[in-house]
Amino acid sequence: MKLGFKKALAGLALAGSMLGGGFANAADSAIDNILSTGELKVCFEAGYIPFEMKTKDGRFIGFDIDISKHMARSMGVKFVPVNTAWDGIIPALQTGKCDIINGGMGITPERNLKVLFADTYLEMGQTVLVTPEVASKIKDYRDLNDPKFRLVSQIGTTGAIAAKKYFPNAQLDLFETSADSVLQVKNGKADAFVYDLPYNAMYAAQNKEGVVHLDEAFTYEPLGWAIRQNDVNFLNFLNNYLVQIKKDGTYDRIYDKWFNSDAWVDSIQ
Repeated sequence: MKLGFKKALAGLALAGSMLGGGFANAADSAIDNILSTGELKVCFEAGYIPFEMKTKDGRFIGFDIDISKHMARSMGVKFVPVNTAWDGIIPALQTGKCDIINGGMGITPERNLKVLFADTYLEMGQTVLVTPEVASKIKDYRDLNDPKFRLVSQIGTTGAIAAKKYFPNAQLDLFETSADSVLQVKNGKADAFVYDLPYNAMYAAQNKEGVVHLDEAFTYEPLGWAIRQNDVNFLNFLNNYLVQIKKDGTYDRIYDKWFNSDAWVDSIQ
């Protein structure tokens, strides 16, 4: 069964190469390369709860990690993690350091000019974590749009984009990682942290004394797998793979493991 599927993928790549031009290059850089090397190289940035995290013993775990491992097995190849700083993750994909970004990446027009997104695999939005003191003074997230508040987020994320758009009057500082950003709020050095709802919900559950979650999402954010431009063969595979795992129960099983359970929390750094 595995060999048959690999042959089918190889045939798909060969058919794409016959189309010529950019499609041939795309086939060579994705499906052909994955099958010839026997590796699916996946870019992500560890530290994004519960999508991709690092355990105390150095393993990568999370929702996106499990999906990537299953995807690799479905292709009959090995999953190779490529942990990459977020502000360099698209260049890493473009230069061939990985075959796909599966790291909770929001689909935006700006990013779509640089990469090709597969169909949305999860929908979410931005929310805010605030200090208990700030929570006692405001009614909702809108009140944070004030010069007296210092907001934080992570460089290059949709959280940073949302903070600039929705809170133009507030002070805004950006940090290299989500962990560094949210610590500013937990330690009382910033008033609010703007970031993705799943991350904020999980962080708030683990730090009930230090932060308060304003859990009303004020943006709509679809997440998608990103690949290099013009690779219609790989895109076709990914969209059909997504339909398959959503219909056969695989997606729901993995989702429940990471979003509806906290059994994994004690294992992460």
